[in-house]
Amino acid sequence: MVVVPRDDSLALIIGIARGITVIMNNAQITDTVLHWIEKALGGTGEVWFLILMFLLFLPLSFVIPSSSGLATLSMPIVAPLAGFLGVSTALVVTAYQSASGVMNLVIPTSAVVMGGLAIARVPYGTYLRWIWPLLLALSGLVVIVLAISAAI
Repeated sequence: MVVVPRDDSLALIIGIARGITVIMNNAQITDTVLHWIEKALGGTGEVWFLILMFLLFLPLSFVIPSSSGLATLSMPIVAPLAGFLGVSTALVVTAYQSASGVMNLVIPTSAVVMGGLAIARVPYGTYLRWIWPLLLALSGLVVIVLAISAAI
């Protein structure tokens, strides 16, 4: 059985993510988080920052499968951080979208993945064993493209 999220559940996810952002901004938690992350990552170059962002967005994309909810939650922190470190926000968005796209191929809450597997009658475990090499190759390609883009 495939569970397809309704439109109101997506609105709830975006609303909760926006609420967290408002609370963090009003309580000045965002500023504190940005300050400490900037101190921790200040010595890294653009290439390593983008690779770290890609690696950070991978588990976040799994935990928050809604790409718009993840953007609402993470971009208010990551975009200013990129600006502080002199990294192009376009490359940060590329890292975010790439991680989200890679994870959307395996997230068990994705109606497309689970629906396609149900139609093909392929067990999820079999699919995971088959898809891991492709995911590793795609992730490696993304890291290379991000590194080249940051170096240029």
